[in-house]
Amino acid sequence: VEEKERPVPLVPLFLHPSGTLLPLLSSRGKGRARGLDHKVSTWLKTRDRTRFPGQGGLPPVEDILNILRAYDLLPAIFFLKSRKDCDNSLDLAPAVLKDDPDRRRRIRGVVDSFVSQFPYLAENWQRRHVERAAVASHHAGQLPAWKLVTEALMSQGLLDAVFATTTVAAGVNYPARTVVLVNSDRFNGLGFVPLSSTDFHQATGRAGRRGMDHVGFALAVPGRYMDVAHLARLASSPPDPVDSRIRLDFSMVLNLLLSHAPEDIRVILDNCFAAFQAAGEETGGGRAMARVRGRLWKDFVRHLEFLRLFGYVDENKALTQEGVWASRLRVDRPLLIAEGLRAGIWKDAGPALMAAVIAVFVQEKESAGFGTPRHDQELSDILDATHEALTPLAHEMMEWKFDPGPFAVPPAAALCEWARQKPWEEVLGVSGLAEGDLSMLILRTADNLRQVAGLAKDFPREAESARQALSLILRDPVLGFPGLGGEPECPLPGDVR
Repeated sequence: VEEKERPVPLVPLFLHPSGTLLPLLSSRGKGRARGLDHKVSTWLKTRDRTRFPGQGGLPPVEDILNILRAYDLLPAIFFLKSRKDCDNSLDLAPAVLKDDPDRRRRIRGVVDSFVSQFPYLAENWQRRHVERAAVASHHAGQLPAWKLVTEALMSQGLLDAVFATTTVAAGVNYPARTVVLVNSDRFNGLGFVPLSSTDFHQATGRAGRRGMDHVGFALAVPGRYMDVAHLARLASSPPDPVDSRIRLDFSMVLNLLLSHAPEDIRVILDNCFAAFQAAGEETGGGRAMARVRGRLWKDFVRHLEFLRLFGYVDENKALTQEGVWASRLRVDRPLLIAEGLRAGIWKDAGPALMAAVIAVFVQEKESAGFGTPRHDQELSDILDATHEALTPLAHEMMEWKFDPGPFAVPPAAALCEWARQKPWEEVLGVSGLAEGDLSMLILRTADNLRQVAGLAKDFPREAESARQALSLILRDPVLGFPGLGGEPECPLPGDVR
């Protein structure tokens, strides 16, 4: 299904350092034929052109907000380079609510309604910015419940601006009248790369509120990291095509084998989107489709043979009893957890240590290397035992060109302390993570623990420890995340909930 029309048309603008708003694109031509507006192009060619007086690498937030307010272009979403930039920008916003007591009262009412359900939000450091300047930052480093506060306030039209990272552009749940872009690149996890057409359209897709705005605006702010010409090209280009990202892993292969014979799986792979897409290539579509099908089947067979080597698949290419229960571990690294269960090293772990060892397998970031906390002998012992038991499997996976992933000790220490009911601030210190990252680590650990808890028939003691661990780690301030029973009861507009 293809839909190319925006519900609310987009108007790209350029903010001249004089404070004047200019159209970014020329009125001549249509679609891809449109270039930079003449005045913008002329300014870019000026050798000694004036620039905005930014502070500490940040855009002039107060000036931009004042200009947008003068032209009735608020509320706005600013997309910035980093979480730190988002947070630091709050200090630059003017205290407009001192002259707007009615809006300040309404904002406090919404915040208080959340605080009544999640008391730990009362001391959130952003609260003073929300209630003073009607601005907030929004990124993955924040607690889930506080992000719900921000989204509720923005959805009710009570904020002037939200500062967010481009990496969360696809996940922001509220529209605005204007989207402000100060960078033409983004961080992809390894380094900064130019925005793609899809990146641009995802970010600017929040510009324009249905039923409220006739048009939405995307404002390009010149600066050190802004290539205005590149942004103009993106503004007049269609989104990138959707490409197949199929990647076989052990969880997928185990689940396919649970209900299909290998010959049936080959038919499934032959008819997947990647093969369909290859067939549609303008030249050599048939050969490209054959190559994709061959690659996928070869990769499937490689996973199948490895599973047979470790006893999860029999000589008839069907799941063994161990393969059946392993298929129920719908997690990122099922074989490592399955091998830990088969080795029996977690039988006497108890809930806190069970949460700790499972956390080892859910952390996405690379670990600094294997090590154990010296102050906790119990935790050290079970991590040593786990590492020793899983090392042969990890080495064999690497021999077969599979990535076993890191053995991440810091997450284990943090989850162990949290399951032992240590204070949130203390656990944050142990983890070295931002609040939102620690919260997400706990939630992902909970997802993995649920899978282990579902294996009560085969591993009753480990399953019971996992079940108890869930009740210990799913508590404030991790609660307040949609789907965990912590959604706020305060009134939200429309279908926000």
